[in-house]
Amino acid sequence: MGRHPGDARRDHAPAPLVLLQHLRDLPLVTDGRRPSPRPHGPAAGIHPPARVRARRAVGARPALRRLHLRPPRPRVAIKAAHDWLVPRVSVPGGLGGIFPAMANGVLALGIFGYPEDHPLIAGQLKELEALGVEEADRFHVQPCASPVWDTALAVNALVDSDFPADHPTLARAVDWLLEKQVLEPGDWQVKRPGVAPGGWAFQFDNPFYPDADDTAMVLMGLRQVAYPDPARVDQAAARGLEWLRGMQGGDGGWGSFDADQTRLLLNNIPFADHGALLDPSTEDLTARCVECFGRLGYAAGRPAVERGLAHLRRTQTSEGAWYGRWGVNFLYGTWSVLRALEAAEIPRDDPMIRRATAWLLGRQNPDGGWGESCDSYPVPERAGRGPSTPSQTAWALLGLLAAGEDGPAALHGVEYLLTAQRKDGSWEDSYWNGTGFPRVFYLKYHLYARYFPLWALGVWRRHRR
Repeated sequence: MGRHPGDARRDHAPAPLVLLQHLRDLPLVTDGRRPSPRPHGPAAGIHPPARVRARRAVGARPALRRLHLRPPRPRVAIKAAHDWLVPRVSVPGGLGGIFPAMANGVLALGIFGYPEDHPLIAGQLKELEALGVEEADRFHVQPCASPVWDTALAVNALVDSDFPADHPTLARAVDWLLEKQVLEPGDWQVKRPGVAPGGWAFQFDNPFYPDADDTAMVLMGLRQVAYPDPARVDQAAARGLEWLRGMQGGDGGWGSFDADQTRLLLNNIPFADHGALLDPSTEDLTARCVECFGRLGYAAGRPAVERGLAHLRRTQTSEGAWYGRWGVNFLYGTWSVLRALEAAEIPRDDPMIRRATAWLLGRQNPDGGWGESCDSYPVPERAGRGPSTPSQTAWALLGLLAAGEDGPAALHGVEYLLTAQRKDGSWEDSYWNGTGFPRVFYLKYHLYARYFPLWALGVWRRHRR
């Protein structure tokens, strides 16, 4: 498959699938040593006649040329795909650190002729097994793990809840986070060859794909801890900030893993990750990065921050909310942006903030909480509507408090959290609170209901002093 370099940075997931589709008529390796005919190939009678295949190929060439893509040369493309795949299945954490990419990578390696006991396949299988969770009455498989994200959020929540900044627990967390900084080159350098590594990934290990969200949250956490070796933190933070600045897109926003992913037509090719093959700038990621720069002393007036703020102004909905790509949904996007606007020192009487505040106040449930279901992705009219949950209530409170809104509505939200708290001090979300692929695949971050309510209550207490 020919493609323009760097068109799809999230292609660690579909690349093996494209290979499987293209190679479906080659011999299938069934025992690691002996190929056998594929039962669904031309012999099965499902392949289109040669003249139909020729028409398709000829018809595709003008479209490929318009996209500045070279017509496919199968042998060259297959070798390039193999050479791309092997380094990415040779590192700890598995291909992309996520189940679908690892599973399809194993299948692709098998088609390439790797035996089942080859270290590359064995390594991917080991990473897949590590995603399994065995409980007393069931066994399930996580799509991936989120330790860097969870640790960074927990650090921020604890410090904003007046947990001592010099506590040994926080020092241990910072120790661990500093060890997880990605200092190796990755796929993002196709679009940003002059930017030095320095970000953080989501998982225990994912060296090819650090992301802006984790990097920003880690940096904000590091700045709040009284770590015994501040020079070490300063060095890591400088690298992280420079990487984050370099990953800003031409539209002023940030995506997760890459920059300037604008060829959205590629979302329509087969195996396009449910229409989310690319990684364009999003409101929640842009907000996180703007907030990070603001918290670390780079407020409004700096070029990167100003461009990010312009992106957020353009993407606010007519109702006053912002879309949430990675959390459900407009409540997630809106709290993220309001925190960013506070950090960037945008006046609280700015129309953008007042509209967002009015939207949040209008979505509060009678029980004092806030909630939103995944239905708001296909049906935007349901934005901010749904049964109250601790996480989403905390997001709304964090957004309101960032906008200076600590009146009766915020107090009602705090009362909801206090009522919903369990005897052991934790909370529990009854519904999905994270987003993998909008309209297709959702996640439940179990720790969201632990640290987000704590965070919101801590910020509330600071506001009321």
